[in-house]
Amino acid sequence: MSNVEESQRQKKIASVLQNDLADVLQKAATDGGLRGVLISVSKVKVTVDLSVAKVYLSIFPNNKGIELLKGIKSNTPLIKHEIAQRTKQQLRRMPSLEFFIDDSLEYIDQIDKSLKGKENPLQDPSLLDKRKKS
Repeated sequence: MSNVEESQRQKKIASVLQNDLADVLQKAATDGGLRGVLISVSKVKVTVDLSVAKVYLSIFPNNKGIELLKGIKSNTPLIKHEIAQRTKQQLRRMPSLEFFIDDSLEYIDQIDKSLKGKENPLQDPSLLDKRKKS
C-alpha cells in the first residue's frame, strides 16, 4: 500500500470526526448568536499515526471565514473535549485538531467567473492567483 492512500482506519476516524465536528461547530455558531452563518466540514484528513486530524471548513458567508476560524482555533481545547465525549465509544485516542479554511469552492467560483469574463486565464495565466498550499 502506498503512503498516499489512506488506511481504512484513517478513513473511519475522519468520517466519525467530520460528522461530529460539523454538528458541534454549527450548534456553537447558532448558540453563539451567529444567525445566517453556515459552517460545514468539507474534509478531514487524519495522519498515518492517527495523532492529528486536519479539519477543512467551508464557511458561508465567505467574509466571516477568517474571523470564525480565529474563534474556532482559540476554542480548540473545548471542541476537542466535546468531540472526545461524543466519540469515546468509537475512538480510543482523540487526535489533535488543526483547523483550516477550505477555499476550494471560492477558487472554483473565481475560475468560473474568469472563464466567463473577458480576461480568460487560459490565454493569460498571469491573471490567476497562484494557489497556495496550507
